[in-house]
Amino acid sequence: MAWIRRVRTASGATAVQIAESVDGRRRIVRHVGSARDEVELGLLMDDARRLLEDDQQGLLDLGITPSVPRAAMIAPAQAEPVGLFPSPSAAAVTPMPAVARTRVLRTSSGLLYDALAAVYSSLGFDIVADEVFRDLVIARIVEPTSLLDVDRVLAEMGRRSASHSTRKRSLRRCHAGSYRDQIASACFTHAVTHGDVSLVLYDVTTLYFEAEKEDDLRKVGFSKERRVDPQIVVGLLVDRRGFPLEIGCYEGNKAETLTIVPIVKQFQARHGLADMVVVADAGMLSSTNLRDLDEANLRFIVGSRVTKAPKDLESHFRWHGDAFSDSQLIETITPRTGHKVENDPMVKAEPVWKPEEHAGSWRAVWAYSTKRAVRDNKTLTLQENRAKAVVAGEKTARTPRFVKNNSSGHVLDDASLARARRLVGLKGYVTNIPADLMPAGEVIASYHDLWTVEQSFRMSKTDLRARPIFARTRDAIEAHLTIVFAALAVSREVQNRSGLSLRRVLRILRPLRSATLAINGTTTTIPPGLSPEEEELLNALRTPTARH
Repeated sequence: MAWIRRVRTASGATAVQIAESVDGRRRIVRHVGSARDEVELGLLMDDARRLLEDDQQGLLDLGITPSVPRAAMIAPAQAEPVGLFPSPSAAAVTPMPAVARTRVLRTSSGLLYDALAAVYSSLGFDIVADEVFRDLVIARIVEPTSLLDVDRVLAEMGRRSASHSTRKRSLRRCHAGSYRDQIASACFTHAVTHGDVSLVLYDVTTLYFEAEKEDDLRKVGFSKERRVDPQIVVGLLVDRRGFPLEIGCYEGNKAETLTIVPIVKQFQARHGLADMVVVADAGMLSSTNLRDLDEANLRFIVGSRVTKAPKDLESHFRWHGDAFSDSQLIETITPRTGHKVENDPMVKAEPVWKPEEHAGSWRAVWAYSTKRAVRDNKTLTLQENRAKAVVAGEKTARTPRFVKNNSSGHVLDDASLARARRLVGLKGYVTNIPADLMPAGEVIASYHDLWTVEQSFRMSKTDLRARPIFARTRDAIEAHLTIVFAALAVSREVQNRSGLSLRRVLRILRPLRSATLAINGTTTTIPPGLSPEEEELLNALRTPTARH
């Protein structure tokens, strides 16, 4: 039979152990811990009782209220009396005061909530003045879940959640009260104070719904995940560090190229900006978009499609052939539309773009990379082998690249394959920024900052689970995206301050739980013990990031 044993240690503490009798001898099964006061003793006794409980052993309900066991600190050992018989004063032992059993009322990750709430406030999001909205944002960061299950997440952090009806009213206020506008203004103020918004980056993604029918917002369109479900298109504007500045929601069948101008103009009008650089990938490359951005006095850097290289680099191919050196840069011009070509291939020198001289062209920068060429050649070889398998009848599939049809059936398109081989390793960039304001290397470096917006999208889709599974109406979807937008801003700031990923921060802070105890009729909260690394992380989250 096992029991709980208390013994005083040499240091004066009371050790709590689990012991058992084996063949008439006492054997220590487990040392639970040592207590130096009644609070610690109560916690250790409670832990020891839980260790002794047998989950398979039920309790017989006799209708009797059990008495509260009491635990006392072990008194120091008394000195041995001098002489044959002890004196009455030496024999008398002063009893130690007994303390009632300490009950653990609850434990919570209050430190995690306080740290995230501090970041939320430092970003200026308290301007919304809605505690329910703040709790929904923090719950989305810690564990994305449904509106009904938010109670559990907040209770784990020691928060008493509002009712489900109150949370639903907060979502309605979120959309009707222009919470997103207030959050976006606070994000812009923070970005200007701690960084730079002279260059912003834009990209889009799609979020699908498991719905049978379309509506005015959720429509079937081009899906990056190759799905045929109704979806919405989400556009995100961030600074060069990936901090979110603006978010937009569009119909699922809206083309990507039709989203960049509205959201950029909205951002420009909201903050009264006269001049900034917008960076986007090749999917946004359309003559209408570039013209609209230029007419709005905005600078842009967008990726060019490799199919434009033969026309843009016609002069280079004529005078230098297909030879390129690693990291070679070629500055030239590219037509604004396909109708007017201002680059004369008979002139060996590439033209230097000037707005007043080349009204029908944009500035183009082409870069060659040996590493990219190796990767492109490997991809082309795989595509060539797949095409040959289809031509030979070894594989039946939809017509792949480099396969064309004629009267005899499938044949290999050797001309297209040779043309693609000629362009391996090339990457193009189109801009309306003159070379004297931004050299070619800086144009390329600015474009490569697009990985930050892609990382923000990955965070929103994975860590924050941005897909609105439980939202159906447009107002609910917009409110959900506003919560995701605010949660993404807080998460990005957490990463910038800590230097760790959001998942790593949550893994460190979430297990740190404070305990609320009931001792002799009073309630006491015991904070968790912190290691130096945990203290350093908490201090970093409480300290705003320096200006970059």
